[in-house]
Amino acid sequence: MIIVLSPAKSLDYETPPHIKKHTIPDFADDAAELIGELRCLSPQQIASLMSISDTLAHLNFQRYADWSPRFGADNAKQAVLAFNGDVYEGFDAKSLSAADLDYAQSHVRVLSGLYGLLRPLDLLQPYRLEMGTRFANSRGKDLYAFWGERITQALNAQLQKNKGARVLVNCASEEYFKSVKPKLLDAPVVTPVFEDWKGGRYKIISFHAKRARGLMARYAVENRIDAPEALRSFASEGYAFVAEASNDSTYVFRRRVGD
Repeated sequence: MIIVLSPAKSLDYETPPHIKKHTIPDFADDAAELIGELRCLSPQQIASLMSISDTLAHLNFQRYADWSPRFGADNAKQAVLAFNGDVYEGFDAKSLSAADLDYAQSHVRVLSGLYGLLRPLDLLQPYRLEMGTRFANSRGKDLYAFWGERITQALNAQLQKNKGARVLVNCASEEYFKSVKPKLLDAPVVTPVFEDWKGGRYKIISFHAKRARGLMARYAVENRIDAPEALRSFASEGYAFVAEASNDSTYVFRRRVGD
């Protein structure tokens, strides 16, 4: 079983990693190719392409300039420790043991616009490039075209190596999961959905749902879960599995905190 997550826009390179073990991204050469094309953009073009402020555009212009095909402790950090958004606050990798992170290395993957597919301990150099960015490149009109079937093939290869159920658990956003081609995947897909009670009904609230995806990934890692059915016992921060709202491919979790 493999769980896929989205990356985060926010990055933390200030906090020292609590482990030294690391790996190099499998698609580092592809990332270098993209960086070469991104370096042709001016800060103004980056701002327009990504709909970001001039300040952020200049920051990422410099990141592309600084990016190196050499990955090391001086210019990179393990992906799961560098990402710092809602999902990763839930996953809280900095408090996981080395053994937990070793397990995650085989069972968790992060989808990335620049790096394609990352293992938790893959070294990550600072960047911003969301998968949905319509960045025309040498392979096509956008990043989905750039990555093609590569991400799906890499997931299939890892699924074949892993013991336990051959299932992909989708804890990524729609934008990122579009980079995976389910019809070419050698495994069924199970998608957890997290809903909160608000305004008289249950609904997906983005902030809470992102955090819950990270919490679920952590739950799977800490409990060494290798079959999706075991995820139904997930009950962190008040969420509970709702059988009548779920099916074999969608697991619905709900919570009602106050009214």
